[in-house]
Amino acid sequence: MSGPNVHGTAQVMCTFGVAPSTLNVLPTNRVLVEGMPAANIQDHIPMVNIMPFGMCTTPSNPAVAAATAAALGVLTPQPCVPVTATPWVPTAPNALIGGQPALTADCQCQCAWGGVITVINAGAVRTTTA
Repeated sequence: MSGPNVHGTAQVMCTFGVAPSTLNVLPTNRVLVEGMPAANIQDHIPMVNIMPFGMCTTPSNPAVAAATAAALGVLTPQPCVPVTATPWVPTAPNALIGGQPALTADCQCQCAWGGVITVINAGAVRTTTA
């Protein structure tokens, strides 16, 4: 299954983040969707494509674990620093952007600390991938 194409104004959210973030899509693929750079599954680089989600709340994040231990076991969120080492999981492998599968609203990306990053608003409203 696939859905709307994702582009440079897409909103993404992590299951352990406290706020949504905007996906930053660089114009390197030279493909536009509704006037914005289109994303592919390789647009997963932390602090380049995927920006922080406010604060991180997972105890598997070493910063959160240390702050929680210092607070005698009270969960203490810490600033989010995404760690996404693997590409988005594609749902439209036949639609290519820049030689890679297109990033659609149904794709997910895994953070090393256990969070699942999903697209909450693809940015594109008229363009979909079948």
